[in-house]
Amino acid sequence: MQLYHKEEAIKRINQLAGAGKPFIFIIDYRQEHAYVEETDRVDASFCRYDFNGITNARPSSGKYSGEIRWNVFPLSLSEYRQAFDKVKNNILAGNSYLANLTCKVPVDTNLTLEDIFYNSKALYKLWLKDRFVCFSPEIFVRIEEGKIKSYPMKGTIDASLPHAVQMLMDNAKEAAEHATIVDLIRNDLSMVAEQVTVSRYRYCDRLQTNKGAIIQTSSEICGTLPLDYTSRLGELLFRLLPAGSITGAPKPKTMEIIAGAEGYERGFYTGVMGYSDGQKLDSAVMIRFMEQEANGQLFFKAGGGITCQSEAESEYNEMKQKIYVPIY
Repeated sequence: MQLYHKEEAIKRINQLAGAGKPFIFIIDYRQEHAYVEETDRVDASFCRYDFNGITNARPSSGKYSGEIRWNVFPLSLSEYRQAFDKVKNNILAGNSYLANLTCKVPVDTNLTLEDIFYNSKALYKLWLKDRFVCFSPEIFVRIEEGKIKSYPMKGTIDASLPHAVQMLMDNAKEAAEHATIVDLIRNDLSMVAEQVTVSRYRYCDRLQTNKGAIIQTSSEICGTLPLDYTSRLGELLFRLLPAGSITGAPKPKTMEIIAGAEGYERGFYTGVMGYSDGQKLDSAVMIRFMEQEANGQLFFKAGGGITCQSEAESEYNEMKQKIYVPIY
């Protein structure tokens, strides 16, 4: 698969969508690099995907029956607090009102990237040989019959807690964060679509993990695209990037803030991946992400949204809670 720069990727997507040829796309966080390839030309020895049932992977051999070794080595709370304080101080100074702070966490496991791809239960999965695996539950945008929909996901809680759903719904910080991201995504969709509305607000999904169940909240936002959207699909897609749910608001300044706080390159983590046949498009935000470096060391990248109401210890614990594989 060829790696394209932004302008090349936009042109390639426009061409394939305009011709009605099925293709997949994988775009990094900074939109500096992208894979765009016709589905019948994807080399399965390098790239395997399963985007909501559209896949080039052989059927899984069934439920993973082995014992899972899963040891994570997150930075300390005091180290996390240093990054957190940089972000929160910028928020209190009025430079941002929502920022997504992420961490790069070493993981020791007996699972390979390929094991995780085949055995994870997730709507969207992607494996690039010796590079990374992603098993995302978060839809970026879906396009069908001229309608574009987005489903921002914000708010996570341990499902085993008593009255977990009510606790999540009643949490003022989580409610404010979710309202902010819905407003941001509504504004983003308004750049490419008309009649943008919030059709569902703060509904809950239960996700199973190797560490137990968690509950996450999402909303649904919908708009109407112009009639010629297929010939401009690349421009439309890139105009929405990076995803608001993994940056914050306002986007450009918030990206500067989190780059200064995180201290590592996200790469393809928090980019987007998906499939299109020219008319329909289905895509995901690349969260729940494990990367393999050249020496074989595995790192899990995870984070969460910070607002003026956030507390360091709570955000630190939420970040650690997201370091899981959905194998159960």
